[in-house]
Amino acid sequence: MIRSTDHILTSHAGSLPRTPELIAANAAREAGDDAAGYAELLADAVTGLVRRQVDLGIDVPGDGEFGKAMSSPIDYGAWWSYSFQRLGGLELRDGASWILKDVQSGPGDVRVTGFGRRRDRARFEEAYADPTSGVFHGGAPKPFPTAVAPLSYTGGDAVAQDVANLRTALDATGAQEGFVTSIAPGSAARMDNDFYGTDEEFVWALADALREEYVAIIDAGLVLQIDDPSLAENWDQITPEPALEDYLRFSEIRVEALNHALRGLPEDRIRYHLCWGSWHGPHTTDLPMADIVRTMLKVNAGAYSFEAANVRHEHEWRVWEDATLPEGRLILPGVVGHATNVVEHPELVADRIERFARLVGRENVVASTDCGLGGRIHHQIAWAKLETLVAGAELATKRLWA
Repeated sequence: MIRSTDHILTSHAGSLPRTPELIAANAAREAGDDAAGYAELLADAVTGLVRRQVDLGIDVPGDGEFGKAMSSPIDYGAWWSYSFQRLGGLELRDGASWILKDVQSGPGDVRVTGFGRRRDRARFEEAYADPTSGVFHGGAPKPFPTAVAPLSYTGGDAVAQDVANLRTALDATGAQEGFVTSIAPGSAARMDNDFYGTDEEFVWALADALREEYVAIIDAGLVLQIDDPSLAENWDQITPEPALEDYLRFSEIRVEALNHALRGLPEDRIRYHLCWGSWHGPHTTDLPMADIVRTMLKVNAGAYSFEAANVRHEHEWRVWEDATLPEGRLILPGVVGHATNVVEHPELVADRIERFARLVGRENVVASTDCGLGGRIHHQIAWAKLETLVAGAELATKRLWA
């Protein structure tokens, strides 16, 4: 991965707003109308997206997760629901939903109960239930996957399309580097399991299957981003609140499985994204970054992306006063957020960047977003946030290289 050797580099966490044409095509495909010309439409959309990022000043662009279908402008789950179509051994069941999920997991009797039973939601039940509150309260249940047979990776054609589209776009725009996202085994494991005898066996089976996607992205000469909000986010889905020691043991099983899936792959081409879930809510029961940062650093990746701009986690830049970033690794702190329509001022963005640069070294910081912007805020606001990200990085560069 390229480093901030002479200026603060910029990137983002993955998802970007889809074009109206792509959303309409995805909706038609979801309804069973697999219209001709979709592949060309998708390829052109990715090239246009990368060109827009490069023209804006984003140093490390991505494909916006355009190959992970969204059929509506608002969609919080495409980053992981795409995997339902790329894994064999699953059965989609009508009426099932991750909101109703209840899975026995890990040591210490840790039980993940799903979004609908979050402790944050229980604390703010009235706000979550009120559609006018501005708090995300879930969508209508959709067919949900259950493992019913040995898991396998069936997404070879889809990931080949993803990497080909991004490679073409990078070549067309002259961008030096680009990334594609892929789900971590631990986050994928929040689906139901009627086949594997234990949760740990299920997670490791997912690791073996998803490795094929990881290898395909790396082999295409791209940067692989592992999306794994569950490492921090599962905490809020466990009722009652577990002992931290039990939760960390539960989480480290998932880290071990991920490292198994990444074995032999170059760490300097892998970045890892951690967050507390991108839904718009109070987040009062989020796990502190200080409790999870050392577990995150056990992931065999060359860079770590995490939320650092929203009002629940911005103060946690101080974690890096005590946590040691391993030699040669990077951080991609979020310095603009997905959880508010307010567009950050470039001066604030620069201040956020400088805090991290002074703790871990300016060359080890790439300015990024908290989470994906696509599907969470209006496209016009999303692009304004990327503009202020670039402007803030330019200000920070002037100060840090003065």
